[in-house]
Amino acid sequence: MNQIDLAGRVAVITGGAQGIGFAIARRLLASGAKVSLWDMNAALLEEAAAELGEGADTIVVNVTDYEAIAAAVAAVEARHGSLDILVNSAGIAGKNAPLDEYEIAEWHRVIDIDLNGTFYVNRAVLPGMKERNYGRIVNIASIAAKEGNPNAAAYAAAKAGVIGMTKAVGKECAKYDIAINAITPATAKTRILDELKPEFIDYMLSRIPRGRFLEVEEAANMVAWLVSAENSFTTASVFDLSGGRATY
Repeated sequence: MNQIDLAGRVAVITGGAQGIGFAIARRLLASGAKVSLWDMNAALLEEAAAELGEGADTIVVNVTDYEAIAAAVAAVEARHGSLDILVNSAGIAGKNAPLDEYEIAEWHRVIDIDLNGTFYVNRAVLPGMKERNYGRIVNIASIAAKEGNPNAAAYAAAKAGVIGMTKAVGKECAKYDIAINAITPATAKTRILDELKPEFIDYMLSRIPRGRFLEVEEAANMVAWLVSAENSFTTASVFDLSGGRATY
Protein backbone atom coordinates (compact mmCIF):
# COMPACT_ATOMS: atom_id res chain seq x y z
CA MET A 1 0.00 0.00 0.00
CA ASN A 2 1.36 3.40 -0.98
CA GLN A 3 1.72 5.77 1.96
CA ILE A 4 -0.62 8.75 1.67
CA ASP A 5 -0.25 11.45 4.32
CA LEU A 6 -3.64 12.59 5.62
CA ALA A 7 -2.49 13.35 9.16
CA GLY A 8 -4.62 16.05 10.75
CA ARG A 9 -7.27 15.93 8.02
CA VAL A 10 -10.97 15.43 8.73
CA ALA A 11 -13.00 13.41 6.23
CA VAL A 12 -16.73 12.89 5.78
CA ILE A 13 -17.85 9.82 3.84
CA THR A 14 -21.50 9.49 2.90
CA GLY A 15 -22.75 5.95 2.56
CA GLY A 16 -19.75 5.09 4.69
CA ALA A 17 -21.22 2.18 6.62
CA GLN A 18 -20.69 -0.36 3.86
CA GLY A 19 -19.28 -1.12 0.42
CA ILE A 20 -16.97 1.32 -1.34
CA GLY A 21 -17.58 4.01 1.28
CA PHE A 22 -16.48 1.74 4.11
CA ALA A 23 -13.35 0.65 2.21
CA ILE A 24 -12.47 4.31 1.64
CA ALA A 25 -12.98 5.04 5.33
CA ARG A 26 -10.60 2.25 6.29
CA ARG A 27 -7.96 3.52 3.85
CA LEU A 28 -8.23 7.16 4.97
CA LEU A 29 -7.94 6.15 8.61
CA ALA A 30 -4.83 4.14 7.78
CA SER A 31 -3.44 7.31 6.19
CA GLY A 32 -3.94 9.33 9.37
CA ALA A 33 -7.28 11.08 8.80
CA LYS A 34 -10.16 11.34 11.23
CA VAL A 35 -13.31 10.02 9.58
CA SER A 36 -17.00 10.78 10.08
CA LEU A 37 -19.22 8.11 8.55
CA TRP A 38 -22.66 9.25 7.38
CA ASP A 39 -25.37 6.76 6.53
CA MET A 40 -29.12 6.24 6.92
CA ASN A 41 -28.66 2.84 8.58
CA ALA A 42 -27.89 3.38 12.26
CA ALA A 43 -27.22 -0.30 12.96
CA LEU A 44 -24.73 -0.60 10.10
CA LEU A 45 -23.04 2.61 11.21
CA GLU A 46 -22.56 1.21 14.68
CA GLU A 47 -21.04 -1.99 13.29
CA ALA A 48 -18.77 -0.04 10.92
CA ALA A 49 -17.49 2.27 13.66
CA ALA A 50 -16.78 -0.68 15.94
CA GLU A 51 -14.78 -2.39 13.21
CA LEU A 52 -12.84 0.75 12.28
CA GLY A 53 -12.04 1.66 15.86
CA GLU A 54 -10.51 4.90 17.12
CA GLY A 55 -10.62 7.82 14.74
CA ALA A 56 -14.06 7.06 13.29
CA ASP A 57 -17.34 8.59 14.43
CA THR A 58 -20.81 8.36 12.93
CA ILE A 59 -23.84 10.50 12.13
CA VAL A 60 -27.16 9.14 10.91
CA VAL A 61 -27.96 11.25 7.84
CA ASN A 62 -30.42 11.03 4.96
CA VAL A 63 -28.68 12.71 2.00
CA THR A 64 -32.04 13.84 0.58
CA ASP A 65 -32.61 16.04 3.67
CA TYR A 66 -30.63 19.26 3.24
CA GLU A 67 -31.33 20.58 6.74
CA ALA A 68 -30.04 17.34 8.26
CA ILE A 69 -26.92 17.54 6.09
CA ALA A 70 -26.24 21.15 7.12
CA ALA A 71 -26.61 20.16 10.78
CA ALA A 72 -24.21 17.24 10.28
CA VAL A 73 -21.62 19.51 8.64
CA ALA A 74 -21.87 21.91 11.59
CA ALA A 75 -21.49 19.00 14.02
CA VAL A 76 -18.33 17.73 12.31
CA GLU A 77 -16.78 21.19 12.18
CA ALA A 78 -17.61 21.80 15.85
CA ARG A 79 -16.23 18.43 16.93
CA HIS A 80 -13.05 18.41 14.87
CA GLY A 81 -12.45 22.07 14.05
CA SER A 82 -12.46 21.47 10.31
CA LEU A 83 -13.91 19.46 7.45
CA ASP A 84 -11.23 18.93 4.83
CA ILE A 85 -12.35 15.95 2.78
CA LEU A 86 -15.69 14.83 1.40
CA VAL A 87 -16.35 11.54 -0.36
CA ASN A 88 -19.87 11.09 -1.71
CA SER A 89 -20.51 7.36 -1.73
CA ALA A 90 -24.20 7.25 -0.78
CA GLY A 91 -26.32 5.92 -3.61
CA ILE A 92 -28.76 3.33 -4.87
CA ALA A 93 -29.03 1.38 -8.11
CA GLY A 94 -32.80 1.52 -8.46
CA LYS A 95 -34.99 -1.00 -10.22
CA ASN A 96 -34.34 -2.52 -13.67
CA ALA A 97 -36.94 -1.74 -16.33
CA PRO A 98 -37.15 -0.23 -19.82
CA LEU A 99 -37.59 3.53 -19.79
CA ASP A 100 -41.17 3.43 -21.09
CA GLU A 101 -42.09 1.09 -18.24
CA TYR A 102 -40.02 2.76 -15.53
CA GLU A 103 -42.06 3.76 -12.48
CA ILE A 104 -42.13 7.53 -12.16
CA ALA A 105 -41.81 7.38 -8.37
CA GLU A 106 -38.76 5.13 -8.69
CA TRP A 107 -37.17 7.54 -11.18
CA HIS A 108 -37.58 10.37 -8.68
CA ARG A 109 -36.19 8.21 -5.85
CA VAL A 110 -33.00 7.39 -7.76
CA ILE A 111 -32.44 10.97 -8.92
CA ASP A 112 -33.13 12.34 -5.44
CA ILE A 113 -30.59 10.10 -3.71
CA ASP A 114 -27.89 9.76 -6.35
CA LEU A 115 -27.87 13.25 -7.88
CA ASN A 116 -29.70 15.63 -5.55
CA GLY A 117 -28.05 14.06 -2.50
CA THR A 118 -24.62 14.65 -4.01
CA PHE A 119 -25.55 18.26 -4.76
CA TYR A 120 -26.83 18.83 -1.22
CA VAL A 121 -23.68 17.55 0.46
CA ASN A 122 -21.35 19.46 -1.88
CA ARG A 123 -23.37 22.61 -1.27
CA ALA A 124 -23.22 22.21 2.50
CA VAL A 125 -19.47 21.63 2.84
CA LEU A 126 -18.18 24.18 0.33
CA PRO A 127 -18.66 27.40 2.36
CA GLY A 128 -16.34 26.10 5.09
CA MET A 129 -13.81 24.80 2.58
CA LYS A 130 -13.76 28.17 0.82
CA GLU A 131 -13.34 30.02 4.11
CA ARG A 132 -10.40 27.78 5.06
CA ASN A 133 -9.08 27.79 1.45
CA TYR A 134 -8.68 24.03 1.49
CA GLY A 135 -10.77 21.04 0.50
CA ARG A 136 -10.80 17.79 -1.39
CA ILE A 137 -14.05 16.33 -2.75
CA VAL A 138 -14.59 13.06 -4.60
CA ASN A 139 -18.05 12.39 -6.02
CA ILE A 140 -18.60 8.75 -6.90
CA ALA A 141 -20.29 8.49 -10.29
CA SER A 142 -20.31 5.31 -12.40
CA ILE A 143 -19.20 3.90 -15.73
CA ALA A 144 -22.95 3.85 -16.45
CA ALA A 145 -22.76 7.65 -16.57
CA LYS A 146 -20.44 7.43 -19.58
CA GLU A 147 -21.92 4.50 -21.46
CA GLY A 148 -25.44 3.99 -20.13
CA ASN A 149 -26.79 0.65 -18.96
CA PRO A 150 -29.97 -0.61 -20.62
CA ASN A 151 -32.90 -0.98 -18.23
CA ALA A 152 -31.19 1.36 -15.74
CA ALA A 153 -31.79 4.79 -17.26
CA ALA A 154 -32.50 6.53 -13.95
CA TYR A 155 -29.17 5.43 -12.46
CA ALA A 156 -27.25 6.31 -15.62
CA ALA A 157 -28.91 9.72 -15.80
CA ALA A 158 -28.26 10.48 -12.14
CA LYS A 159 -24.60 9.51 -12.33
CA ALA A 160 -24.13 11.46 -15.58
CA GLY A 161 -25.51 14.43 -13.69
CA VAL A 162 -22.92 13.87 -10.97
CA ILE A 163 -20.16 14.08 -13.59
CA GLY A 164 -21.56 17.30 -15.08
CA MET A 165 -22.01 18.86 -11.66
CA THR A 166 -18.48 17.86 -10.59
CA LYS A 167 -16.93 19.44 -13.68
CA ALA A 168 -18.91 22.65 -13.14
CA VAL A 169 -18.24 23.07 -9.42
CA GLY A 170 -14.60 22.06 -9.85
CA LYS A 171 -14.17 25.00 -12.22
CA GLU A 172 -16.06 27.32 -9.88
CA CYS A 173 -13.70 26.48 -7.01
CA ALA A 174 -10.45 26.31 -8.98
CA LYS A 175 -9.24 29.63 -7.57
CA TYR A 176 -9.19 28.02 -4.12
CA ASP A 177 -7.01 25.15 -2.89
CA ILE A 178 -10.03 22.92 -3.40
CA ALA A 179 -9.92 19.89 -5.72
CA ILE A 180 -13.26 18.42 -6.79
CA ASN A 181 -13.17 15.27 -8.90
CA ALA A 182 -15.30 12.25 -9.75
CA ILE A 183 -14.55 8.57 -10.19
CA THR A 184 -16.44 6.23 -12.52
CA PRO A 185 -16.22 2.71 -11.09
CA ALA A 186 -17.49 -0.39 -12.78
CA THR A 187 -19.56 -2.76 -10.69
CA ALA A 188 -18.19 -3.92 -7.35
CA LYS A 189 -19.59 -6.74 -5.24
CA THR A 190 -21.46 -4.64 -2.70
CA ARG A 191 -25.00 -4.64 -1.33
CA ILE A 192 -26.10 -2.39 -4.16
CA LEU A 193 -26.25 -5.56 -6.26
CA ASP A 194 -29.12 -6.77 -4.09
CA GLU A 195 -31.36 -4.32 -5.96
CA LEU A 196 -30.53 -5.75 -9.39
CA LYS A 197 -31.72 -8.71 -11.42
CA PRO A 198 -29.15 -11.55 -11.83
CA GLU A 199 -29.19 -11.22 -15.63
CA PHE A 200 -28.37 -7.50 -15.30
CA ILE A 201 -25.42 -8.29 -13.03
CA ASP A 202 -24.17 -10.84 -15.57
CA TYR A 203 -24.50 -8.23 -18.32
CA MET A 204 -22.37 -5.73 -16.39
CA LEU A 205 -19.67 -8.31 -15.71
CA SER A 206 -19.58 -9.26 -19.39
CA ARG A 207 -18.78 -5.63 -20.26
CA ILE A 208 -15.58 -5.49 -18.17
CA PRO A 209 -12.43 -6.48 -20.14
CA ARG A 210 -10.65 -7.40 -16.89
CA GLY A 211 -13.20 -10.19 -16.56
CA ARG A 212 -13.96 -9.48 -12.89
CA PHE A 213 -15.71 -7.00 -10.66
CA LEU A 214 -13.98 -4.04 -9.06
CA GLU A 215 -12.53 -4.66 -5.61
CA VAL A 216 -13.63 -1.98 -3.16
CA GLU A 217 -10.03 -1.57 -1.99
CA GLU A 218 -9.06 -0.59 -5.54
CA ALA A 219 -11.51 2.29 -5.39
CA ALA A 220 -10.16 3.30 -1.98
CA ASN A 221 -6.60 3.35 -3.32
CA MET A 222 -7.51 5.85 -6.04
CA VAL A 223 -9.57 8.03 -3.74
CA ALA A 224 -6.80 8.20 -1.12
CA TRP A 225 -4.58 10.11 -3.52
CA LEU A 226 -7.39 12.28 -4.89
CA VAL A 227 -8.21 13.55 -1.39
CA SER A 228 -4.58 14.20 -0.44
CA ALA A 229 -2.75 17.51 -0.47
CA GLU A 230 -0.55 16.06 -3.23
CA ASN A 231 -3.51 16.37 -5.58
CA SER A 232 -2.97 20.11 -5.77
CA PHE A 233 -3.60 20.78 -9.47
CA THR A 234 -6.12 18.31 -10.87
CA THR A 235 -9.75 19.32 -10.45
CA ALA A 236 -13.06 19.11 -12.36
CA SER A 237 -11.87 15.75 -13.73
CA VAL A 238 -13.17 12.20 -13.99
CA PHE A 239 -11.05 9.18 -13.14
CA ASP A 240 -11.85 5.81 -14.68
CA LEU A 241 -12.17 2.64 -12.56
CA SER A 242 -13.91 0.48 -15.12
CA GLY A 243 -11.41 -2.32 -15.72
CA GLY A 244 -11.03 -1.22 -19.34
CA ARG A 245 -14.72 -0.85 -20.12
CA ALA A 246 -14.65 2.91 -20.70
CA THR A 247 -14.05 3.98 -24.28
CA TYR A 248 -13.76 7.73 -23.55
